[in-house]
Amino acid sequence: MELNQISAVIICCNEEEKIEEALKSVRGIVDETIVVDSGSQDRTVEICRRYTDRVYQRSWAGYRQQKQYATDQARNDWVLSLDADEVVSPELHAELSQWRCAAADDLSGYHVPRKTFFMGRWIQHTSWYPDWQLRLFRRSAGRWGGGRVHESFKVSGTIGRLQGHLHHYTYSNLSEFLQQLDRFSSLAAADLFDRGVRANLYHIIADPPLVFLKNYILRQGFRDGPQGMVVSILSSASTLFKYLKLWELQHRQQEKARH
Repeated sequence: MELNQISAVIICCNEEEKIEEALKSVRGIVDETIVVDSGSQDRTVEICRRYTDRVYQRSWAGYRQQKQYATDQARNDWVLSLDADEVVSPELHAELSQWRCAAADDLSGYHVPRKTFFMGRWIQHTSWYPDWQLRLFRRSAGRWGGGRVHESFKVSGTIGRLQGHLHHYTYSNLSEFLQQLDRFSSLAAADLFDRGVRANLYHIIADPPLVFLKNYILRQGFRDGPQGMVVSILSSASTLFKYLKLWELQHRQQEKARH
């Protein structure tokens, strides 16, 4: 029986501390690995070339555009998309090994549960878990979509589910989270602004505490100990910053209109 052949695709920039584990984790389950780098100034490209000769350099064009470009380079229809800070768990590796040898199906893709390691422990509650992601898909069945953030592969057809986890080693410390919060909240605010959404007092005053209560109480973040409380607070802060920056965009537009 012919194997289901898979192309792994990864986009990166200055990820020398994390990307090697991602590259190691796909060995034995993919037929090629494609890396698209956007101008790394560290050893990222050097490390990647130890694992694959399919390393491309491309100026940053946005998450969606970079991932579409990487997907377009794949020689196989089935694509496994990873971020540089993600690792295929041993359980998911075994599951994909079995899937490669199974009879071909008519599904367009598979959702994978993603689990995040944060502040010394796995987060198993809040909106961070289970974080289902469409990461194994037929590239012929769709394209990458979304805005400046929260990009995802949009497929037509039926989607299945895998059980093995994709491990996410995202923020090394709170400072790293706050740096990304600043960047991502600006992008998210711009996406909302482009869609015609406008911030009001409800968004700024009511939404952040509601997000905290949803994560800490309804999604049982308290069961993850102090880290669950921190995740719930940070999720609330992300919401606050997003709407404050949206309000700032509105204010700038109003000022331009006056002049």
